[in-house]
Amino acid sequence: MDAAPKYEITKSIAVLSTEKSGWTKELNLIAWNGKAPKYDIRSWSPDHQKMGKGVTLSEGELSALKAALAGEDDSWD
Repeated sequence: MDAAPKYEITKSIAVLSTEKSGWTKELNLIAWNGKAPKYDIRSWSPDHQKMGKGVTLSEGELSALKAALAGEDDSWD
């Protein structure tokens, strides 16, 4: 049986949304398994003991996402 991943939220950046259940979708900087922190978007239980599936981005990937979003027009709002 695999051990649960070890993580440390090194910086809480933003809460993107909150569900009625109290779970939040967040953007955080997280160090996974003792490695250098990466940007992470995922859902968290109110006590941060449980998490949903998410996406982890390097600084370069986050910069590329930011540039792609900045280049979009407001037609999809």
